[in-house]
This record gives sequence, structure tokens and C-alpha cells, in this order.
Amino acid sequence: MTSGITIIDHSDRIEALFAPYKDIIGKDYDAYRGHVYRILTYAMHFLDGDEAARPLVETAFVYHDIALWTENELAYLEPSEEYALRDNEKHGWGLDPEELRAAIHWHHKVLPYRGPHQRVVDAVRRADWIDATDGKIRKGLSKAQVAKVQNAIPNYDFGAVLQRLAGDLGGNKVRGNLRVHRHVFKW
Repeated sequence: MTSGITIIDHSDRIEALFAPYKDIIGKDYDAYRGHVYRILTYAMHFLDGDEAARPLVETAFVYHDIALWTENELAYLEPSEEYALRDNEKHGWGLDPEELRAAIHWHHKVLPYRGPHQRVVDAVRRADWIDATDGKIRKGLSKAQVAKVQNAIPNYDFGAVLQRLAGDLGGNKVRGNLRVHRHVFKW
């Protein structure tokens, strides 16, 4: 496959969803925001640009790691899900709560996701794995496609942000990363 992938580096929805959390995310905002746009680009590629799925995917991605900052918590899946579900209901977005929860809950699943809302949830999962590994795992994309996305959307050293948070919130990087692996990764 060639480098045919459509870069998504702006979304009014994402910017609006981020607005209440920008100050909470603080100095990590640019790194997290870039991560969200890169994984949105990958997921929408996997979903063949399905605009009907995009609002849910964008929402899931803004919220998928949010509790790292809102709760200062390395076991962040469930609190991140709760923020997304609460805001979905509060603001009347009309997103399917089970699909939204699943997209967040399974985004670190190691093996392919099989279950309700499989198409969207697995696209979210695959996209996050690509960016979380800095393109070392490509989930079917070519090196050229991943490089195109990485070159278009700045990283702001997102991996270092995650390692700093693991150390800060876990007592040290080793304990923090072990906590993440125990509570966030799913088989």
C-alpha cells in the first residue's frame, strides 16, 4: 500500500471537547492533542473515512487517557470512561454509551477485539497501538503511511510524557509502568 492516508489535523469537535480539560492537561496538552489527531487519522483510515463513526471516535480519543490528568491515576480506563459517559449524557451528544465505553475500555487490548461494535472498537485499538509504539507496530499500515502521519502531526515527545507520568504517579517509572500494564492492558 502506498502512502495514501488522509491527514486529520483539525476538528472543531475535538477542539470543543478538549476546551474544558486544556488547563487540567496543562503542559502535556500539545503532546496529548497531537496523539489524539494521529490516532484519529489512523482510525478513520481503518474505517474508510466513515463520517457516521467519526463523532464517536473523536470523543473516545479525547477521553481515552483523560483520567491520567483529571484523576492523576495510572489505572485510568474506568475513570476516563466515566468522564466520557457523563459528558455524553450531560451535553446530549447522543453517542451510544456502550460503544463509547467499549472504544475507551478496549483501546489497549493486545489481541484483536471481538464483540459488540467491533468495527469501531478495533479501529480505535489498532490506531492507538500504532501511535503508542511510535509506529514500531503498524497494524497493517505501511511505513510510508505512518511516516506521513508522524511528519504531519507533531509528537511533542508524547512517549516521554507517558513515562514521566508513570514515574510521577507510580512512585517511579518501573512501578508506574507495572501498574499501567496490570490495569490498562487487556488480552
